[in-house]
Amino acid sequence: MPAIKESVEISRTPEEVFSYLTELSHLPEWQTSAVAVRPPSGPLSVGERIEIRRRIGKREIDTTMEVTELDPPRSWHLHGVGGPVRADVQGTVEPVGDGTRSRVTLDIDFHGHGLGKVLLPLVVMPSARKEVPESERVLKGLLERGSKP
Repeated sequence: MPAIKESVEISRTPEEVFSYLTELSHLPEWQTSAVAVRPPSGPLSVGERIEIRRRIGKREIDTTMEVTELDPPRSWHLHGVGGPVRADVQGTVEPVGDGTRSRVTLDIDFHGHGLGKVLLPLVVMPSARKEVPESERVLKGLLERGSKP
C-alpha cells in the first residue's frame, strides 16, 4: 500500500490532463516542493531520466526519476533512482461521466538513502502528506482555468 494516495476530479478530458501532467516542465507550477526540473528534450518515454530539484524543509535536494511506465492517457510510473529521498509515483487518469472530466490519482511511496533515512520520517512524510492534496487542488485550478496542456 502506498504511503500517500490522493485523488482529484478535474473538468478536463483525460487526454488534456495526461498531456499536462506528463509534460514535466510544468511540475513547479503545481507542486510546491518542485523548484526546478530538467525534463527530457523530447516527448516523455519509458527509460527517460528526469532531474528534479526539490525543497525539502529548508534544503534543496536534487533527485533523479526514471520513467518506468507510460500508458497515455491512462497512467505513468516514475521511480526515484537518485538522491537521498527517492519517490515511487504511480499516476492514473480516469474518465469521469461522459469523458469531459477526469479523476487523477497519485499513489506515492518513498525510500530514504543515507541522509534521506533521517529526513524521510521527520521532514519528507509530514510535508508530503500536506503537499500532495494541496498540489492536486492547484493542478485542478490551473487546468480548469485553462492552462494549455
